[in-house]
Amino acid sequence: MLFKVAKLSQLAEFDEIIDVRSPAEFAEDHLPGAINCPVLDDEERIRVGTLYKQVSPFEARKLGAALVAQNIARHLQQHFHARPKSWKPLIYCWRGGQRSASMAIIFSQIGWNTHQLEGGYKSYRHQVLADLASLPATLRLKVICGPTGSGKSRLLHALQRNGKQVLDLEALAVHRGSVLGRLPDQAQPSQKWFDSMLRLAMLQLDPARPVFIESESRKIGTLCLPDSLFSRMHASECLSMEVALAERVHFLLEDYDFYLQQPDRLVTQLGFLKAVHSREQLQQWQDMIAQGQFASLVEQLLVQHYDPLYVRSMNRHYTHLQQSQLLTVPGLSPALLDAVASAIRE
Repeated sequence: MLFKVAKLSQLAEFDEIIDVRSPAEFAEDHLPGAINCPVLDDEERIRVGTLYKQVSPFEARKLGAALVAQNIARHLQQHFHARPKSWKPLIYCWRGGQRSASMAIIFSQIGWNTHQLEGGYKSYRHQVLADLASLPATLRLKVICGPTGSGKSRLLHALQRNGKQVLDLEALAVHRGSVLGRLPDQAQPSQKWFDSMLRLAMLQLDPARPVFIESESRKIGTLCLPDSLFSRMHASECLSMEVALAERVHFLLEDYDFYLQQPDRLVTQLGFLKAVHSREQLQQWQDMIAQGQFASLVEQLLVQHYDPLYVRSMNRHYTHLQQSQLLTVPGLSPALLDAVASAIRE
């Protein structure tokens, strides 16, 4: 073999990690820090696959070889022509097969110390799932609890500013965790990329110190938390935020102001509550939106929907909720939350 094979445990030894899969495969998930230099783009991959099934493997390999050679030549000219002889790349595809081997052979013949990832992306994905199952048990979590609008995420940020360890699930999920939690003009990542980023975040935590995390449902938008993390959160120590209703309403109007600018989007999102609220109730809320009565609407949503849902969910799942440390929060400004955060002991 003209090139060497490396294991996942050796990733830190390489100057660059190159993913040669198609752009669609790369977009769904990839090794953190990898760059995408596909040897077959999405359309080319479909062409070769169709030829393989409908004509013959031989004809497919001929077409594939020509396309791969053209693409590797372009990548050499555009991305790698200035790399020194000492450069050490790691190349991977789906499972350590022909796509990564094609580039690894050429790079090795040029003179670079080239390695192919053993098992490819598939082995990495298996490691991600294994780590997501085992890592939560190594962490001493402290769960920030509080009904919708309590500023749990803001307190997490304040804790982070005060030097404490934080695992911000909503930031990783690009979602605020409720039926109205979708962020404007920001798509959520794929489940696999969320898994990768969550694993990376947990690997960077110090197990000897507590980790502050926000209470969440099993799903954040369209993304699912690993069962191991969800269970660990439920069995962990809790800190409960107590914030006045008027302060919560003000906070939500400020934090979700994009809905006030696009009331049609708010009507659409509230439509997802039709399974738990009557048609008459939803119509009343839609009328309040049309009349611009946003403060009254938010207060009703909290009292009639979010708060009862929160109480039922928390009492059912969080074992140590009744023994939680109470955090009386006078307001949700950065200065006030910094004061609360600094008073919380690890």
